[in-house]
Amino acid sequence: MTPEAIKALVRSIPDFPKPGIVFRDVTTLIGHGEGFAATVEWLAAQVGKTNARAIAGIEARGFIFGAAAASQLSLPFVPIRKSGKLPVPALAIDYALEYGTDTLELDPDAIGDGDHVVLIDDLLATGGTAEAALQLVRRAGGIVDQALFVIDLPGLDGRRRLGRSGIEVTSLLSFSGH
Repeated sequence: MTPEAIKALVRSIPDFPKPGIVFRDVTTLIGHGEGFAATVEWLAAQVGKTNARAIAGIEARGFIFGAAAASQLSLPFVPIRKSGKLPVPALAIDYALEYGTDTLELDPDAIGDGDHVVLIDDLLATGGTAEAALQLVRRAGGIVDQALFVIDLPGLDGRRRLGRSGIEVTSLLSFSGH
């Protein structure tokens, strides 16, 4: 499938979660077998160009795409969770949202010291969540220099933000606006 055909499978929902925002809903892409498979194949091919020893995915949709790509490559999958979801003492980081803060957590034993890890998520907007995930992986001893996203919203500057952290960002699709 072409990127244009995959892009057509992403549902756009205006004024969600607030007026003026167009929500890019990947559940319609995930629900399309051929489109989902093509997206995962693209992600796996991108990871295959690196020396990754693991793939880390950000809760929740990063789990779907990241775990599928990791499975194709027989790589470990490392979940980056929301607060309170891990049954072991976890590394945690608070990060800023548009209206408040949130917390991400990581099992410190999930990544070996010096392991190269590729970060995967469904969507890059401002980059705040991805930057927090990157910091967690690095704190656990991992090396991250590549982040993959199904969708980039370039008008929100997430790519530039991650670039300042030394991350190369690659995305399959791009949507203008918010």
